[in-house]
Amino acid sequence: MRFLVFISLISCSFSQSNTQTEISSVKKCGEIVLPQGYSRIDGSDSFFAIYLREIGFKENNTVLLYNGSPKGNQDAHYKVLNIGVGKKDLQQCADAVIRLRAEYLFKQKRFSEIQFHFTSGHLCKWTKYTEGWRPRINGNSVDFVKIAAEDSSPQSFDKYLDLIYSYCGTASLYKELKSKSIDKIEPGDVFIQTGNPYGHAVMVMDVAKNKQGERIFMLAQSYMPAQEIHVLKNPVSDKLNPWYEAKKGVIETPEWTFGSDDLKSW
Repeated sequence: MRFLVFISLISCSFSQSNTQTEISSVKKCGEIVLPQGYSRIDGSDSFFAIYLREIGFKENNTVLLYNGSPKGNQDAHYKVLNIGVGKKDLQQCADAVIRLRAEYLFKQKRFSEIQFHFTSGHLCKWTKYTEGWRPRINGNSVDFVKIAAEDSSPQSFDKYLDLIYSYCGTASLYKELKSKSIDKIEPGDVFIQTGNPYGHAVMVMDVAKNKQGERIFMLAQSYMPAQEIHVLKNPVSDKLNPWYEAKKGVIETPEWTFGSDDLKSW
């Protein structure tokens, strides 16, 4: 595994009219143009910020579902991350957030930090999975038995994530994350809501601030059914799009409404 190399990005003025040519020229998250007067911040986990900014975009800016069909709403996204979605209806909203975090930790070799609670409350650790332990699930009853050979390969990691996607969700992820004030927002934070029958979660991909300390941020999501992860447009501000203002109150995204109090961190 290689650590991604960070390329310093210089703030530049933001054109209010994002032409298709301008959008197509952006090859990764860290190249999305900033409004004038803003510069990117790394936050408390600078390596995570670097990792997120280095994620590339697909050349074909179409969001695909897990079955290969185009998503019905192609107006919600700015760019599509060059990350596969798999062939099962698994990588939905919370799963995409989990994947971005887990794959970062895997590449950093921070294996002991890769662990997530099932909705039932049971903790599933990557380190135990590599030793061959697997959950035996009967309704809400879960125990772990050692039935597989030891395997810490990337292929085994992908299978571990499929397991996590199957038994974790917004409800379990919500409990794992810590509430955070919007004026302290950093790359890698999460906006998340739980609900009945479902909630939603989006990843904060990047954050910048100006000399006055005012912050802006960029979001990415998957959705239902499972689909490719994509950077969201800002539906209420053409001037900032795809950036959002970090201020208290309602945060309107193309397919979900959050509040500033919905911000959490790892």
